[in-house]
Amino acid sequence: MARYLKELLLFLYLLKGYAYYLDRLEALGLGLATLLFGAMFVVLVLALWMCAYIRQTLVRHVFALALFVSAVFFEVYTQVTDSYLTYSQFVSLVYSGGFIQEAAYQYREVIINAVIGGLLLLFGIALKPRRALRVPGYLPVLAPVLGVVLLSGVLFVRAGEGARGLPVMYTPLAYLNLFAYESLHNTVGPREPVTLTRRSSLIEQDIVLIIDESIGGNYLDINTPFGVHSGLKTPPEGVDIFNFGYAASIANCSADTNVTLRYGGTRADYIRINSTRPSIWQYAKKAGLRTVYIDAQRTGGNLQNLMTKLEKQDIDEFVQFDQVSVRDRDMAAAAKLIELLGDHQAELVVINKVGAHFPVHDKYPDDFMNYRPALPRGQFQEVSDTGSRDGFNGQKDDWLAYRNAYQNTLLWNVGEFFKRILQQADLSHAVLIYTSDHGQDLHERGNPGLNTHCGGEPVAEEGLVPLVVIQGSPLQTLDWRSAWARNKDRSSHYNIFPTLLQLMGYDPVGVESAYGKSLSQPTDDDFTFNYRFNARLGAKPAWKHIDLDHIVTPSVGQVEMAVGH
Repeated sequence: MARYLKELLLFLYLLKGYAYYLDRLEALGLGLATLLFGAMFVVLVLALWMCAYIRQTLVRHVFALALFVSAVFFEVYTQVTDSYLTYSQFVSLVYSGGFIQEAAYQYREVIINAVIGGLLLLFGIALKPRRALRVPGYLPVLAPVLGVVLLSGVLFVRAGEGARGLPVMYTPLAYLNLFAYESLHNTVGPREPVTLTRRSSLIEQDIVLIIDESIGGNYLDINTPFGVHSGLKTPPEGVDIFNFGYAASIANCSADTNVTLRYGGTRADYIRINSTRPSIWQYAKKAGLRTVYIDAQRTGGNLQNLMTKLEKQDIDEFVQFDQVSVRDRDMAAAAKLIELLGDHQAELVVINKVGAHFPVHDKYPDDFMNYRPALPRGQFQEVSDTGSRDGFNGQKDDWLAYRNAYQNTLLWNVGEFFKRILQQADLSHAVLIYTSDHGQDLHERGNPGLNTHCGGEPVAEEGLVPLVVIQGSPLQTLDWRSAWARNKDRSSHYNIFPTLLQLMGYDPVGVESAYGKSLSQPTDDDFTFNYRFNARLGAKPAWKHIDLDHIVTPSVGQVEMAVGH
């Protein structure tokens, strides 16, 4: 038996993916495509088998580790998101690599399970072969390399598609090849200077863009009868609030949305614009505004959401809260904004809030636990974006507790945040635009999975965000009342950047030509969000339309549960 242990381990590893292979065969049906798939499958399995017979121990162990890590990576993504790892999603994960340590902590149970399953593959390759293949010594070494190269070639020709149903240990390695190729060969040109003309010479008001994190527009009281108190329904005297209702996000992942909000990419041309056109900071400085970025999510000067050191050079004041607990960072951001609104300088302020990104267990004080039963508390006080999901299995009761904890978080990081702003800030010379980077899939429909956003097959709520304008009543900027009447529930993130430029005095005709319509115009928005933002190798972006007639909102039962406590 020991003589065939390697073969047995590899066979068992491949066998446990039988459902994955059969799903692909069923999708392909009978025909030439199935024959080509079968041939590719056999070639990759043969390459894997030969890899296990590499004579040099060190070389064999290196291949074993590489294929093992690749397979575990694929399995973890699949288990967490309950979806297939596409090339676009792989690129998004690479761009989010700065968060890998926190992600590893959050999904450690899933990772452990994937690692345990992957040990069959690891030892199946790494164990010393007890028999020798009657082939030249270089061939077993070359076989897995050629397997990855072959799959990379197929993916290159098919714009990143073509790996579904094939042995999973090759897929992330092939994706990595494609990404390396693109990084070396794809250039879209240098960053351009500001060329748009301005009609006005002096700006006296502050312009503020507040980008919340993971706030579903369908969970706030400004949009739905049983939504969470947002503090935005009744403005104080001297302040006007225009609720533009539901809006479509740029994407269902944070980095994709944030970078486009800062650079103004359009649906038709976001890659070129985000890569070559001026940033919002450059436009603001050209207009004579001081620039301030408040990042409540990161500490220690770390950059996120594809911000670079070059971009940061155009930010006059870069604010993070290293000594503030995660729970209180949005309140610290509110205090900083209140200070800035009272400093008598015209500024562009962009705030990236903590909001309600998972884990939501501990992102609110005990006094704000109005919705129960909620997730257990005390484990994630200092975790901003990720946290272990031990004990969270994505079942009905798990998601009920999650939604309640999420709503408690909204009470604090949205409701209390705006309560403080509206009560304490001098808004007489300020225009604030509030939105979120994306919405949330809180599994109200009973759909499987553990993720709340960034899915490759998203529900509409992942792209549904709030859009609110707050302005001091004495200010005369844009005709917000008319804009609200035309565009409520009809706009998107893509209308925000041209609105900011118009507030800065840039020529509306030039702004529309470069970046599309602002909120002051009939937006005529497609009401879609992009879930294949990193469309590569000729692939097209994938757009999900949001049908407001089929949006899930909090139920009366949840509200009664909250009141009862």
